[in-house]
Amino acid sequence: MKQGIVRKTPVLLIITVLLIGACILPAMGRTMDKHKTTLLEKQNISSYKDLVFDRIITLLMKQGHMPSLSACIIKNNRIVWANGYGLYDIEHDKLASENTIYAVASISKTVTATALMQLYEQGLFDLDEDINDYLNFSIRNPNFPDEPITFKMLLSHRSSLAEDPWHLHKEYPGDCPIPFYPFLKEYLVPGGSEYSLEVWADCRPGEEFHYTSMGFAIIGYLLEQISSQPFDHYCKNHIFIPLGMLNTSFRFADIEMDNLAVPYLYCFWRYEPYMHTSDVDYPSGCLLTTVMDLSQFLLAHMNGGEYNGVRILKEETVEQMHTQHYPDGGYGLGWRIWEKRRGRTFIGHDGGNIGVSTGLKLRLSDDVAVIYFINRKITLYKELISERMIEKMLFMKANRL
Repeated sequence: MKQGIVRKTPVLLIITVLLIGACILPAMGRTMDKHKTTLLEKQNISSYKDLVFDRIITLLMKQGHMPSLSACIIKNNRIVWANGYGLYDIEHDKLASENTIYAVASISKTVTATALMQLYEQGLFDLDEDINDYLNFSIRNPNFPDEPITFKMLLSHRSSLAEDPWHLHKEYPGDCPIPFYPFLKEYLVPGGSEYSLEVWADCRPGEEFHYTSMGFAIIGYLLEQISSQPFDHYCKNHIFIPLGMLNTSFRFADIEMDNLAVPYLYCFWRYEPYMHTSDVDYPSGCLLTTVMDLSQFLLAHMNGGEYNGVRILKEETVEQMHTQHYPDGGYGLGWRIWEKRRGRTFIGHDGGNIGVSTGLKLRLSDDVAVIYFINRKITLYKELISERMIEKMLFMKANRL
């Protein structure tokens, strides 16, 4: 217990001292002139608060061993603040900005789910239909071979696929060359070359929440089967281009690699670069984007499926995606749902992978959202505290903008 308190102390002490500093200056300004506050004084106070905010963010990054951070705030239906901190490429001394491209890990699932729901709107399938009706092989939990797995179950992590056995995941430098089929058949069907007993949970489809990235690989393959288009091409033509997300793709080949944040491992007090990789379940976690691009996607969801005059989903479809359809798990259709203190609800997604920690959070009570990307996976407790404090600082800044 004492060790835990010691670990928290540096971060909390730093934040406390700087927040006190942020409060002192306005008080000093009022003492110097009790009768009025000039425009210049207001600008100075605002500038000082911005300086304190930047200092706190920088110190939290140092405490959390974060090479770089890019973040933005959405309020009043627009981006009201965006910035970058640190170096996204340490070796070449490249400064991060709001236009730096990051791999965003599981935030990808919100895009993949959106793409599939576009096909749902066209009446090409029903959410409660058996996915086997749209596949060229059968997917069944071998413990319950007569129980169908539906689209809704996949989108909600209720398919009875177990948590992914990571030792079976194969990473490839750059874009994954392995197609969904026949890999998924070999991975999911007993007797397959990639099959393991760990793949399936001992529960009926629909009964329990089991977060699984491979379920979203299946969604990617279903989208290809139903739309007759490659998954990444479909997303580009029906989501990214219409929304003006020109620095976004599921493929490294489509983006400006010089502007892509290098993923880092922190080991023995130094940052070690990690290669850019992807795997066959790339619809679940290999989206590449900027906070500015992703904000346009989020704004579309915040506005009932429309952004800048372009509609990508119907309002009722967006509502379905942001609604929890099962009693537990805190998950809608491709979107996480968090119940916070004071009765506030947040929706969005987070992401974590080697060299990646990301967050997308929308506070439903006032439609304020924050997005942040970090090019290192945050794992240790004191680092997680730093990441959570950065998120809190972003919402605090949003409150005063």
